[in-house]
Amino acid sequence: MQLKKIGVVSPGDMGQAVAMRLKACGYEVYTALEGRSKRTAELAKNAGLEDCGSVERLVTTCDAVFSILNPAAALDKAREIGAAIRKTGQKILFVDFNAIAPQTVQEIDRIISEAGGIFVDGGIIGSPPRGKAKTKLYVSGPAAGELTQIVDDQLQLRVVGERTGDASAVKMCYASITKGALALGMELLIAARKLGVEQALEAEFKDSQPDIYEWVVSRSVTMPPKAHRWVPEMLEIAKTFEGVGMTPRILQGAADMYELIATTPLGRESPEQARERARTGADVVRGLADGTS
Repeated sequence: MQLKKIGVVSPGDMGQAVAMRLKACGYEVYTALEGRSKRTAELAKNAGLEDCGSVERLVTTCDAVFSILNPAAALDKAREIGAAIRKTGQKILFVDFNAIAPQTVQEIDRIISEAGGIFVDGGIIGSPPRGKAKTKLYVSGPAAGELTQIVDDQLQLRVVGERTGDASAVKMCYASITKGALALGMELLIAARKLGVEQALEAEFKDSQPDIYEWVVSRSVTMPPKAHRWVPEMLEIAKTFEGVGMTPRILQGAADMYELIATTPLGRESPEQARERARTGADVVRGLADGTS
């Protein structure tokens, strides 16, 4: 299958950046904005994406559709795409790049395959590919090799293998430490401020664990607007671990932390607003601590 026209649902923070890199690689990139928010429409416009309006028209226009959105919406979007594939008879490639458990991936594979489409499991690791940032696109499944057509220094494709679910398993395990550890780090720093010992704790960290402290604080800068999306991601990781006989409770706790952060003024900002503010990590910690109750 030759890929020329690629649909991206939805062009949010990550989706927009991936779409822009695909355009830079020479692909025609489309989206479907029917029922989407004003912010999403603006991001799509800024990226120069062609709006097909409905998902049904997107399916008839494109060779492949990439699903990049809130993990909580992954199943519903797959059902919507599956219904469009079934109705139109288009045998498109559907790649789910969402942060979801292998069990959820298997369900989406069934939905797309039974509708007549071709499914590829995917997982994204890294920041949105803006500026010089590089993003890794992990893929797996029998048709994963089709994605090797995408050759770009910033979108770095990694084929895990032919087993559907493996790409998402890599993503789940990786994110459990990057985002799970960040949730713990933010919880202890917020607690320290509320307890009135933030300066003493900061001094101790800088003396005995400077790398860990810097890791947590630096990654806190862009995190709050993403917290609402990381809640379902943590729950999907918990589901992944429970599926292999391990405790889900550690990541369920991380989900609780991100749910709390999402309710704060910083958590209610958009990623674009957060970038404009140019806050330091210490500013974010203080803002979150003072914004929680």
